[in-house]
Amino acid sequence: MKRILSILSLSALAAAHLIGQAAAPSSTAALEAGIKSAQMNADNAWMLVSCALVLMMTGPGLALFYGGLVRRKNVLGTMMQSFILMAIGTVMWALIGYSLAFGEGSPFIGDLRYLFLDKVAGEPYAAYAATIPHQTFMLFQMMFAIITPALITGAFAERMKFSAMVLFTILWSLIVYYPLAHMVWGNGGFLNAFLGGKVPCLDFAGGTVVHISSGVSALVCALVMGKRKGFPAEAMKPHSLVLSFIGACLLWVGWFGFNAGSALSAGTLATSAFAATHFAAAAAACGWILAEWMQHGKPSILGGISGAVAGLVAITPASGFVKPMPALIIGFIAGIFCYYMVVKVKNMLGYDDSLDAFGVHGAGGTLGALLTGVFAVSEINP
Repeated sequence: MKRILSILSLSALAAAHLIGQAAAPSSTAALEAGIKSAQMNADNAWMLVSCALVLMMTGPGLALFYGGLVRRKNVLGTMMQSFILMAIGTVMWALIGYSLAFGEGSPFIGDLRYLFLDKVAGEPYAAYAATIPHQTFMLFQMMFAIITPALITGAFAERMKFSAMVLFTILWSLIVYYPLAHMVWGNGGFLNAFLGGKVPCLDFAGGTVVHISSGVSALVCALVMGKRKGFPAEAMKPHSLVLSFIGACLLWVGWFGFNAGSALSAGTLATSAFAATHFAAAAAACGWILAEWMQHGKPSILGGISGAVAGLVAITPASGFVKPMPALIIGFIAGIFCYYMVVKVKNMLGYDDSLDAFGVHGAGGTLGALLTGVFAVSEINP
């Protein structure tokens, strides 16, 4: 009897051991799945917040910033331009824009696989973002497509018909923005895969796609349209610097979503981009104010907010590649450089860029793109 009991005990122990071995991998797999799900939820939450922050940059941020800089009679028209572009940009992006920018048809423009947002659903698409829904990635990129043409309106403020502005925006998005976004950020895009990806275009958050494209286009618009009636003989002072100040502050805050959100996750890269963005904006404000102080004997609130925006523009391509100290250097240089582009170069060349879209976005974006190559380190973003 004792022998039978011993055999039964040993059998029970062996069975328990085997059951434990079978259960262990199952528990580990469940734990790993839970961790992955939590990470995806956290990343998705941050990206949805970033979407809202970037949309806030267009309205009310840019609308207030530009609205305060024009004359009283043009305030509502200028703000309406930013507002309507939020609506038009959204509809175009949903119908065809996302497919042309992030489809995979050719090195220069996407195909129609995502026409009407077909196949853009809740599952991640690893080619662009592995830990957030494909739909979230689409929404985030849409906010960039909205604000970019809105930046151009600063060049022809006070002198373009509303209907002409709408037509220009539609054509510009189709001909310029969507193909350029595909070439720089799209899977298989010409600049993204240049020389087989060995020499990629380092544009973390849109220095080329957003700022250089809008800034250069703004200059072309200003040259083609000519000067405002009475410019430069008539003083065209800003209507309300209070509105512009509020708008600039909203832009500064929204830019954290613009740059840190471009990490497409809530990890350390987002933190690094967030820090670089803030440091560059602060340093650029100081640089612009210093240049203005030396030139005119006193600083101004307009100089301060213009400098901050210049720094935000310049750090955009570099924010995910540089450490905090280089971010300060980029910002400070951008503040001084853009000041002279706006105050000296514009007057010397004689073009009428109403709200200095080229001097800040075109010049600042180009400077930032060049300095990205100087200060980028693989330690921040391999």
